Amino acid sequence: MSETTNFIPATPSPGCIQTCHLTVRRCRGAGQVIRCDIRNERGTLSAMNALLHLDAEAMPRSIVWDEPVSDLQLETLCAANDALQFERTKEGDIRVNPPTALTTSDGNSEINQQLRLWWKTHRRGKVADSNGGFYLKDGSMLSPDAAYLTPKALKTVPAKEMKKGFPHVCPDFVIELLSASDSLQETQQKMEDWVANGASLGWLIQPAKRRVFVYSPTETPVIVTGDSIQGSGPVEGFTLDLAEVWSCYR
Repeated sequence: MSETTNFIPATPSPGCIQTCHLTVRRCRGAGQVIRCDIRNERGTLSAMNALLHLDAEAMPRSIVWDEPVSDLQLETLCAANDALQFERTKEGDIRVNPPTALTTSDGNSEINQQLRLWWKTHRRGKVADSNGGFYLKDGSMLSPDAAYLTPKALKTVPAKEMKKGFPHVCPDFVIELLSASDSLQETQQKMEDWVANGASLGWLIQPAKRRVFVYSPTETPVIVTGDSIQGSGPVEGFTLDLAEVWSCYR
């Protein structure tokens, strides 16, 4: 089912498009998709602002713009909407990630705490959580649930990108935590994208089935079960206590 809706910016800027024509498509299992007919950069930003007057629960899971959304526009969108998390796919679509349930938030907090404690044993590189975003070489901007960047990776990041916006670098190690609202297939594709863009190791954690999909550039994904998982490569020596993660879902 689809319908065309006109969104009018609450405070349109001079010279911008006053109305954005949107086609809303309802996709089974994937939430809503909004397709936008945009004619110039100012209009794109105004349309974004209009869209985001909707509350988090009413937002679509994907926004498709007829013209590509620039890095600046994407960062403006993210900065203006703290309650929502946005990603840009390699196809240019904007993926909307609403706040998670308490159990997922608790599990993510546990994972980041363990990764941070491991980092404190050597204090090299940097750790990122789900608030971080990374521009990748395929044109996407993705956010991990947890990540680690080696000192070598950090040397490629300009100083200004360390403090503002999203850096143009791929984390060496990435963790994605599957929530109840996430699609396993889509998240598996996201893990493939992380690896294709330079990640040396990735873990996709599926609490509902107490298992972890392990990704690397040289091997097909493998499944690990049990109460812990051992890191390798960029996170050699890191052990994630899965029993503690599973306990967040009781």
